[in-house]
Amino acid sequence: MSGRVDFHVHSDKSCDGDFSPAELVGFAKNFGMRAISIADHDTVAAYPEAVELGRKAGVEVIPGIEITTLFGGREFHLLLPFVDWTSPALAAIVEGQTRCRMDEAAERVGKIRGLGFALTMEEVREKTNGAPPLGVKIAQVLLENPENAVNPGLKFFYREENRPYAPYLFYKEYFAEGKPAYVPKSFVGLLDVLAAAPETGGVPVLSHPGAYFQRTTAEDARVLKEHGLAGMEVYTFYHAAEQVAFYRALAEELDLVATAGSDFHGRIKPHVAFGALQEGDYGMVERLRARRRGEA
Repeated sequence: MSGRVDFHVHSDKSCDGDFSPAELVGFAKNFGMRAISIADHDTVAAYPEAVELGRKAGVEVIPGIEITTLFGGREFHLLLPFVDWTSPALAAIVEGQTRCRMDEAAERVGKIRGLGFALTMEEVREKTNGAPPLGVKIAQVLLENPENAVNPGLKFFYREENRPYAPYLFYKEYFAEGKPAYVPKSFVGLLDVLAAAPETGGVPVLSHPGAYFQRTTAEDARVLKEHGLAGMEVYTFYHAAEQVAFYRALAEELDLVATAGSDFHGRIKPHVAFGALQEGDYGMVERLRARRRGEA
């Protein structure tokens, strides 16, 4: 079927998104897109507003969420397009994730302060729209504080060539495992979310399987398929051409729906422009809907 789609965009309901649901729907309309899914980090605060905005604009908004999970000792992100945002099962997951995120953020800020950098939890809360903050967002808040701009220990991140990706560079140098401000993760298990997915109404789709922090193997995918995984985000700016080819073949082998998601955020991902991902097609929506109805 015709009509471009993007299953993975973030609004300002995510701690690290810049644009409101209304703005995202407006972008989609201007780009002539048939459907988008606003899949914010561990929250469905964009709904039901986003669905109604889409209806008025003639853009289908597929309710979604991106859940941060753990599997095989790594962080995995799972999309749930078509999710029922009023589901008690989903509410329980979101509540648990919020507690984990806030505890993690407080511990990270404490370690950062211990290293001599200027940062408070009040700053973080103020600049994350009340949403539980991710590590990259905490890094962005820290680097936007003028006190840190004159700290010799952070000079590398303020170099002109590093500024566009400075929050990610900071994350890898300070928040990654084994680094000075690392905090062990305690998110919900991926297999637990897959088990609960039918109660949420969502169709489980693995986000950016080739991302550096996931490194999804064929064996990982086979295990996840056995536990209810229905789709895989094959087309994404996280993937180089060889990764697209690998995950496309893997999705075909395992009978997973290959989807397209840009992971658009705004300033924090300057290399990801809205509407730039071309591979999304409405046929992906139909195939996932069929999985939701148990037809395939």
